[in-house]
Amino acid sequence: MEIKKVIETTTEETPHKVDVRKLYDKDSAQAMHITLQPGEALKPHITPVDVFFYVLEGTPEILIGKEKTEVPVDSLVDSPKDIVHCLYNNSTNIARILVVKAPKPNTQSKLL
Repeated sequence: MEIKKVIETTTEETPHKVDVRKLYDKDSAQAMHITLQPGEALKPHITPVDVFFYVLEGTPEILIGKEKTEVPVDSLVDSPKDIVHCLYNNSTNIARILVVKAPKPNTQSKLL
């Protein structure tokens, strides 16, 4: 059994310049843990695979296509492939989000 603790996983270098940690990386799927400090956000982008976001902590705003809404903790948001999406933390508290891509993308996301 392999157990990964988020705190012991190294931060990935991404164009978003936020705390992103890869927890799972197989051909079938990829899981990332994102921590957004107050005021931080990802850059809007499009991924070539389906993605879902699960809010672990905080109330981030999530953009899917043209719809942007604040999402409470313990909520899952689906983002189909080839559609713009983004995460924003416009609150005064930390936001933590589990991001799962399935299958693992074999091309880069397109930043907008």
